[in-house]
Amino acid sequence: MIYTEQHKELMRSVTKFCQSEINPHIEEWEAAGAFPAHELFKKMGQQGFLGINKPVEFGGLGLDYTYELAFCEAIGSIRGGSIGMAIGVQTDMATPALAKHGSDELRAEFLAPSIAGDYVACLGVSEVGAGSDVASLKTTARKDGDDYVINGGKMWTTNGTQADWMCLLANTSDGQVHRNKSLICVPMNTKGVEVARKLDKMGMRASDTAQIFFDEVRVPQRYRIGEEGKGFIYQMEQFQIERLWGAAGGLVAMETAINDTIDYTRGRMVFGKPLLDNQIIHFKMAELQAKVEALRSLCYRAAQNYIDGEDVTMLASMAKLIGGRLVREVSDSCLQYWGGMGFMNESDITRMYRDTRLTSIGGGADEVMLQIISKYMGILPGSKKEK
Repeated sequence: MIYTEQHKELMRSVTKFCQSEINPHIEEWEAAGAFPAHELFKKMGQQGFLGINKPVEFGGLGLDYTYELAFCEAIGSIRGGSIGMAIGVQTDMATPALAKHGSDELRAEFLAPSIAGDYVACLGVSEVGAGSDVASLKTTARKDGDDYVINGGKMWTTNGTQADWMCLLANTSDGQVHRNKSLICVPMNTKGVEVARKLDKMGMRASDTAQIFFDEVRVPQRYRIGEEGKGFIYQMEQFQIERLWGAAGGLVAMETAINDTIDYTRGRMVFGKPLLDNQIIHFKMAELQAKVEALRSLCYRAAQNYIDGEDVTMLASMAKLIGGRLVREVSDSCLQYWGGMGFMNESDITRMYRDTRLTSIGGGADEVMLQIISKYMGILPGSKKEK
């Protein structure tokens, strides 16, 4: 265990918040196709939940990453993946590079209000022709005096219709694709930024996801995060955190699905006995719980290595791969034992089945995770073994 009593108290506080401020509204937000991000994030900011491992001087708590992981686990108590994903974008996908590499001026302008819940953030990486293949993105930011002028577009942008600013990855020069990119903070109310449409998704229905266009969008070069040309590297660092979020964020949700299914099958009588008494069912619940615990251990190991300053790319990729596949197995297996109720939208397990399919796609598809792991093992054709 990497959690102290302080970690557990944080988890209790977050779980209580989710149960009182989020879960009662899930059905309403699902029907609306969005949740009130500014209202919810402001409440979370007041509790200190949006800056747990962010610098104290910008409103964060300054705690180590294990506390952020504990927060991530507790967020899994939300009975729907949409809101947890949107929160993760705010805390662990759009802001880590800014917190680590941004200038004090930039962090005061964008990070501090994001931690306070006054700003909603989104991440602009994926494009129609460059999802998992980040190096191939086409959005450009050319220099013009003291400004960047941005042209292009981003796709599948979580929080996109409500965001105040975007952490944008764009090509800022010609040259090698891994060295010509920069991360830039782009206010979403800047002239030339267009939210083209809100996307209609299979799952994650309460999260607004948008397609964004940029037409001669002008922002000052001081909005660049860190060094020019280091954006690809910074984004790979952010992906480590995003992928751990994707894995750890499903732990409590999977346990909830297992326990809900146990309760349902224990009370459902079939051929004169509880459905749970069938060996195939109680063995399956035991097997799934064992796999969840194994994934939890992998996440904890990665988190400990991360705060020790180690490269956790391989471990984070393993956790993301296993987490994405396991949450699909859990939701599918549990849904089966709910019978006809498992096919009804009124059931939590049905929403989980729809929502969690994204875990094996977003933040790098399973196949990309396997490619990264193979590279670190030294078995990817044409690659050298990573140290």
